[in-house]
Amino acid sequence: MSYYEHVIISRPDISTTQVDEMINQLTEKFKALGGKVVRTEYWGLRNLAYRINKNRKAHYSFLQLDVSSDALHEIERQHRINEDILRYMSIRTDELAPGPSPILAKREDRKHQRRDTPRDNTKEQN
Repeated sequence: MSYYEHVIISRPDISTTQVDEMINQLTEKFKALGGKVVRTEYWGLRNLAYRINKNRKAHYSFLQLDVSSDALHEIERQHRINEDILRYMSIRTDELAPGPSPILAKREDRKHQRRDTPRDNTKEQN
C-alpha cells in the first residue's frame, strides 16, 4: 500500500451535497478495493485558473489515501467516465501530512486575522 494525495475538480452546477455524496461513494469504492481514505477535505467552489469545458468555477475536493496503485488506477478510470468530474490529480507521497492542507490552513489564518484586527470606521476630523 502507498500513500496518495488525490484532488478532484467537479462541475460547478452540482450542489455541495452532491459533491459530499460523490466523495462518500468514492470512500466506499476505495474500501471495497482494499484501500483506505485517511482524510477528506472540501475546499469549496473556487475560481479556475483557466476555463475547463466552458466553466469558470468548480468544486474542489481533497482526499488522503492509503491504497494500492491498482485500486487507484481503477478509480481514475471511473473518473474519466464520470461527467461530473472535470479533472483529477493523484500524487504519491512518502507519508501523509498531519493537520489541515495548505489551502484550509490559509483560510483559517485569514479568519484569525479578521478577528484579531480592530476595525476603526471613524474618519479623522481636520
